[in-house]
Amino acid sequence: MATSGTYVTEVPLKGSAEKHYKRWRNENHLFPDAIGHHIQGVTVHDGEWDSHGAIKIWNYTCDGKPEVFKERREIDDENNAVIFRGLEGHVMETLKVYDVIFQFIQKSPDDIICKITMIWEKQTDESPEPINYMKFVKSMVADMDNHVLKA
Repeated sequence: MATSGTYVTEVPLKGSAEKHYKRWRNENHLFPDAIGHHIQGVTVHDGEWDSHGAIKIWNYTCDGKPEVFKERREIDDENNAVIFRGLEGHVMETLKVYDVIFQFIQKSPDDIICKITMIWEKQTDESPEPINYMKFVKSMVADMDNHVLKA
């Protein structure tokens, strides 16, 4: 069995957890305009923008390289969480499992975080750990913060 693991980090945010969750749950089509240096395109392959089980294809830049990611969306309204389950794309060339959970938590009126949990399993023990993808996702959440406030 290849190596597997879980990374967890928290990104402090401004505004309300509800607004951030809404953007990540329903409004991915706005990402290229808001954070085009990270996300160049998002298209719905199957389902609707805001539907549970929808499949989306992301065009993005990680470590200066253009990449593609196909994911199945899971929605957890009770916990303000959106789960991206990796199906295909560059990251899946080295990973067997790649799930990213974005949970938006209102700790107090002025204290909001996005808890990011990345669950992964490598294809082989020689495959690299996805630390570069965790840095990318964390940066994407932080950069999206100001754009959610403007909405």
